[in-house]
Amino acid sequence: MFTKKFCAMPNFTPEDLLLYQSGELNELQCAAMEEELKANWALREKFNVIKEAQARINAMRLHSPRKQTIQSIVYYAMRKRVTI
Repeated sequence: MFTKKFCAMPNFTPEDLLLYQSGELNELQCAAMEEELKANWALREKFNVIKEAQARINAMRLHSPRKQTIQSIVYYAMRKRVTI
């Protein structure tokens, strides 16, 4: 007797793509993601957008906030009382 086994295609989220990009998925998840990227054009396009955004962020010249800004934040935090 012949039986079919249906394998449900996983639904990958943008968070999954970010985890894949940063190398934070285990081997099984990574293999599944690679297979899905080969087969799913829409997912591949989303992944390309993430890669492009990461490249742009890496190319940006970032500046530290002014000391006055940091001091203002710390002062505000010290004045603010948290009531639970």
